Amino acid sequence: MNTKNTLTSWGFDLSDLDTTASPAEDFFQYAAGGWQKKNSIPATEAQWGAFDLLREENRTKLHAILEEVRADKKATQGTHRALLRDFYNSGMDEAGREKAGIKPLAHELKRIESIKKSADVVPAIGALHKSGFGVLWGMSVEQDEKKSDQHITYFSQDGLSLPDRDYYLKDDTDSKKIRETFKKYTLALWALFGKDKKTAEKNFEIVMRVETRLAKASMTRVELRDVEKQYNKRTLKTLQKETPEISWGEYFSVVGLKGKKVPSEFIVRQVDFLKESSMMLKEIPMEDWKIYFLWHVLDGAAPLLTKAFVQASFDFHVKALTGTKEMKPLWKRVLGMTDACLGDALGKEYVARHFSPKASKKINELVDNLFVVFRDRVKKLDWMSTATKKKALAKLALMARKLGYPKKWKTYKGLVITPDSYFRNIQSVHDFEFKRMLAKLGKKIDRNEWHMTAPTVNAYYHPNMNEIAFPAGIMQPPFFDPDADDALNYGAIGSVIGHEITHGFDDEGSKFDGKGNFHEWWTKEDRKKFEAKTKILVKQYNGYEVVDGMHINGELTLGENIADLGGLVVALEAYKKSLKGKPGKILDNFTPEQRFFLGFTRSERDNIRPELAKKYVIVDPHSPSRFRVIGPLANMEEFHKAFGVKPGDKMYRGPKERAEIW
Repeated sequence: MNTKNTLTSWGFDLSDLDTTASPAEDFFQYAAGGWQKKNSIPATEAQWGAFDLLREENRTKLHAILEEVRADKKATQGTHRALLRDFYNSGMDEAGREKAGIKPLAHELKRIESIKKSADVVPAIGALHKSGFGVLWGMSVEQDEKKSDQHITYFSQDGLSLPDRDYYLKDDTDSKKIRETFKKYTLALWALFGKDKKTAEKNFEIVMRVETRLAKASMTRVELRDVEKQYNKRTLKTLQKETPEISWGEYFSVVGLKGKKVPSEFIVRQVDFLKESSMMLKEIPMEDWKIYFLWHVLDGAAPLLTKAFVQASFDFHVKALTGTKEMKPLWKRVLGMTDACLGDALGKEYVARHFSPKASKKINELVDNLFVVFRDRVKKLDWMSTATKKKALAKLALMARKLGYPKKWKTYKGLVITPDSYFRNIQSVHDFEFKRMLAKLGKKIDRNEWHMTAPTVNAYYHPNMNEIAFPAGIMQPPFFDPDADDALNYGAIGSVIGHEITHGFDDEGSKFDGKGNFHEWWTKEDRKKFEAKTKILVKQYNGYEVVDGMHINGELTLGENIADLGGLVVALEAYKKSLKGKPGKILDNFTPEQRFFLGFTRSERDNIRPELAKKYVIVDPHSPSRFRVIGPLANMEEFHKAFGVKPGDKMYRGPKERAEIW
């Protein structure tokens, strides 16, 4: 518990330290061990750290907003407040859901039951996509990665119930265990749907056959990081020729693209997957497809139906896959869905009450400083040619920033939300947003659009837009406190800002130019030198064991590891620059550099359940928090000096072993 004796004047709680650990041996344990001991993981969570704590604070604020809106009987139908009120009330109406049972699924069930012949299967896929169910492939409208001023339709691999292809294909103990647990879950859902055990067993086998075949055709997580492999432009004619069993005309008609609205070109991210989908449509019986579709409706809808369905879904998707012990209370679950479905309506209310102009002003100054430092570092690179430097600096100059919230909030005109059906409301949102997405075709890119909601505790870099964005939700302690020590702020939010800037120059982002177009703008020699440097990081992170013999995948996490290192290096230099030549003060025996590294670790610290850690090793492009700290620090001479790290210490890496990129 925090006390006046341990909370310093500069904003750091000394009881968060584990002074029995050496910072030179395990800096994460030293800087966060005390905090970890005090902060066990709540039963309703799979991990607990700086991000989670701030998200919990934001939930409390958002809950107060929704409870206020919930009682607003004067809100006019169709307004943001009325939409929030009716959506939230429908989610909180558990009694209504118990009474309704599976009746809310009537529309989807009727659509699947109407499949009478093989030719009906593809239109059914389109209808399910429109309603938000991910069967077989996925369709989206996004910026063209090579023509960033245009929208284009993308097709991507999809259709799996488990988090990744590896869960179907690997024969290790954990994968087998997950598949067995998945079987128990599917049998439970089929039983709730009214099927006997024999039928449920048969249905499970059908779903597993379909999804295992899809898994085999799917790209690996590492392959999915290769943009070039996933940029395969096709005309409707060539698309139809390569996938003859998919009636694209009927598919487009169902999703809402008819006549002249049908696009002339598409990008197929995984050609082999779409070809296999076509082959499967030919070879798999129509009745099996109906079972597969029905399963995805049940699985997708389960968290939104009766308590029995909700519990079954939680037991597998949350408890088994992440280790979480207890379900979150209803209001938190409904709040999360409200943010996902009506993010701008909720965000507008949040910003009006909780966004700090003071925080925005000071973060703008931080961003300015980090851009200046990154620019100077690019100029001084000894491994990059003048030609590539010139283009890199041009890209940096064009990189846009978004802070706080959108300049223009999304409108929900035409969206119908009622207080009596949670599931149908969510389906209405899916349909509404699907139409909004399709409407982008042929229109200019909206560079004011955000890809996170304002209350979100996170940040992002968008390569196609060449922009960084920091929602209002993250502009709070422990990431940023306008009244705290600058060293802590630069270590926390400064490293986050630097991280996102560096994403524009990681192994993926560096292949997009200043206008957001994907192409090779580096010289061949510079690219080779860059890749040689990144291989050092791949090897370093491959060596880190996470849990039970499972190691970090250095290739999967490479982009994030580059950004972690670059962000930290740039933030530290920006902090030093902010001192304007004056020596930093020593506070409570901590130098400015030491406080900087403590601030950085404070923003990354967490506790995590082993089940979730194992899942993340397979699916997450980020390294676990412990290694997001010790990994980059071990490469920094400034860290070695700050804490007296010397050869022989575990945190030490020799000059030739260190990764130095940006």
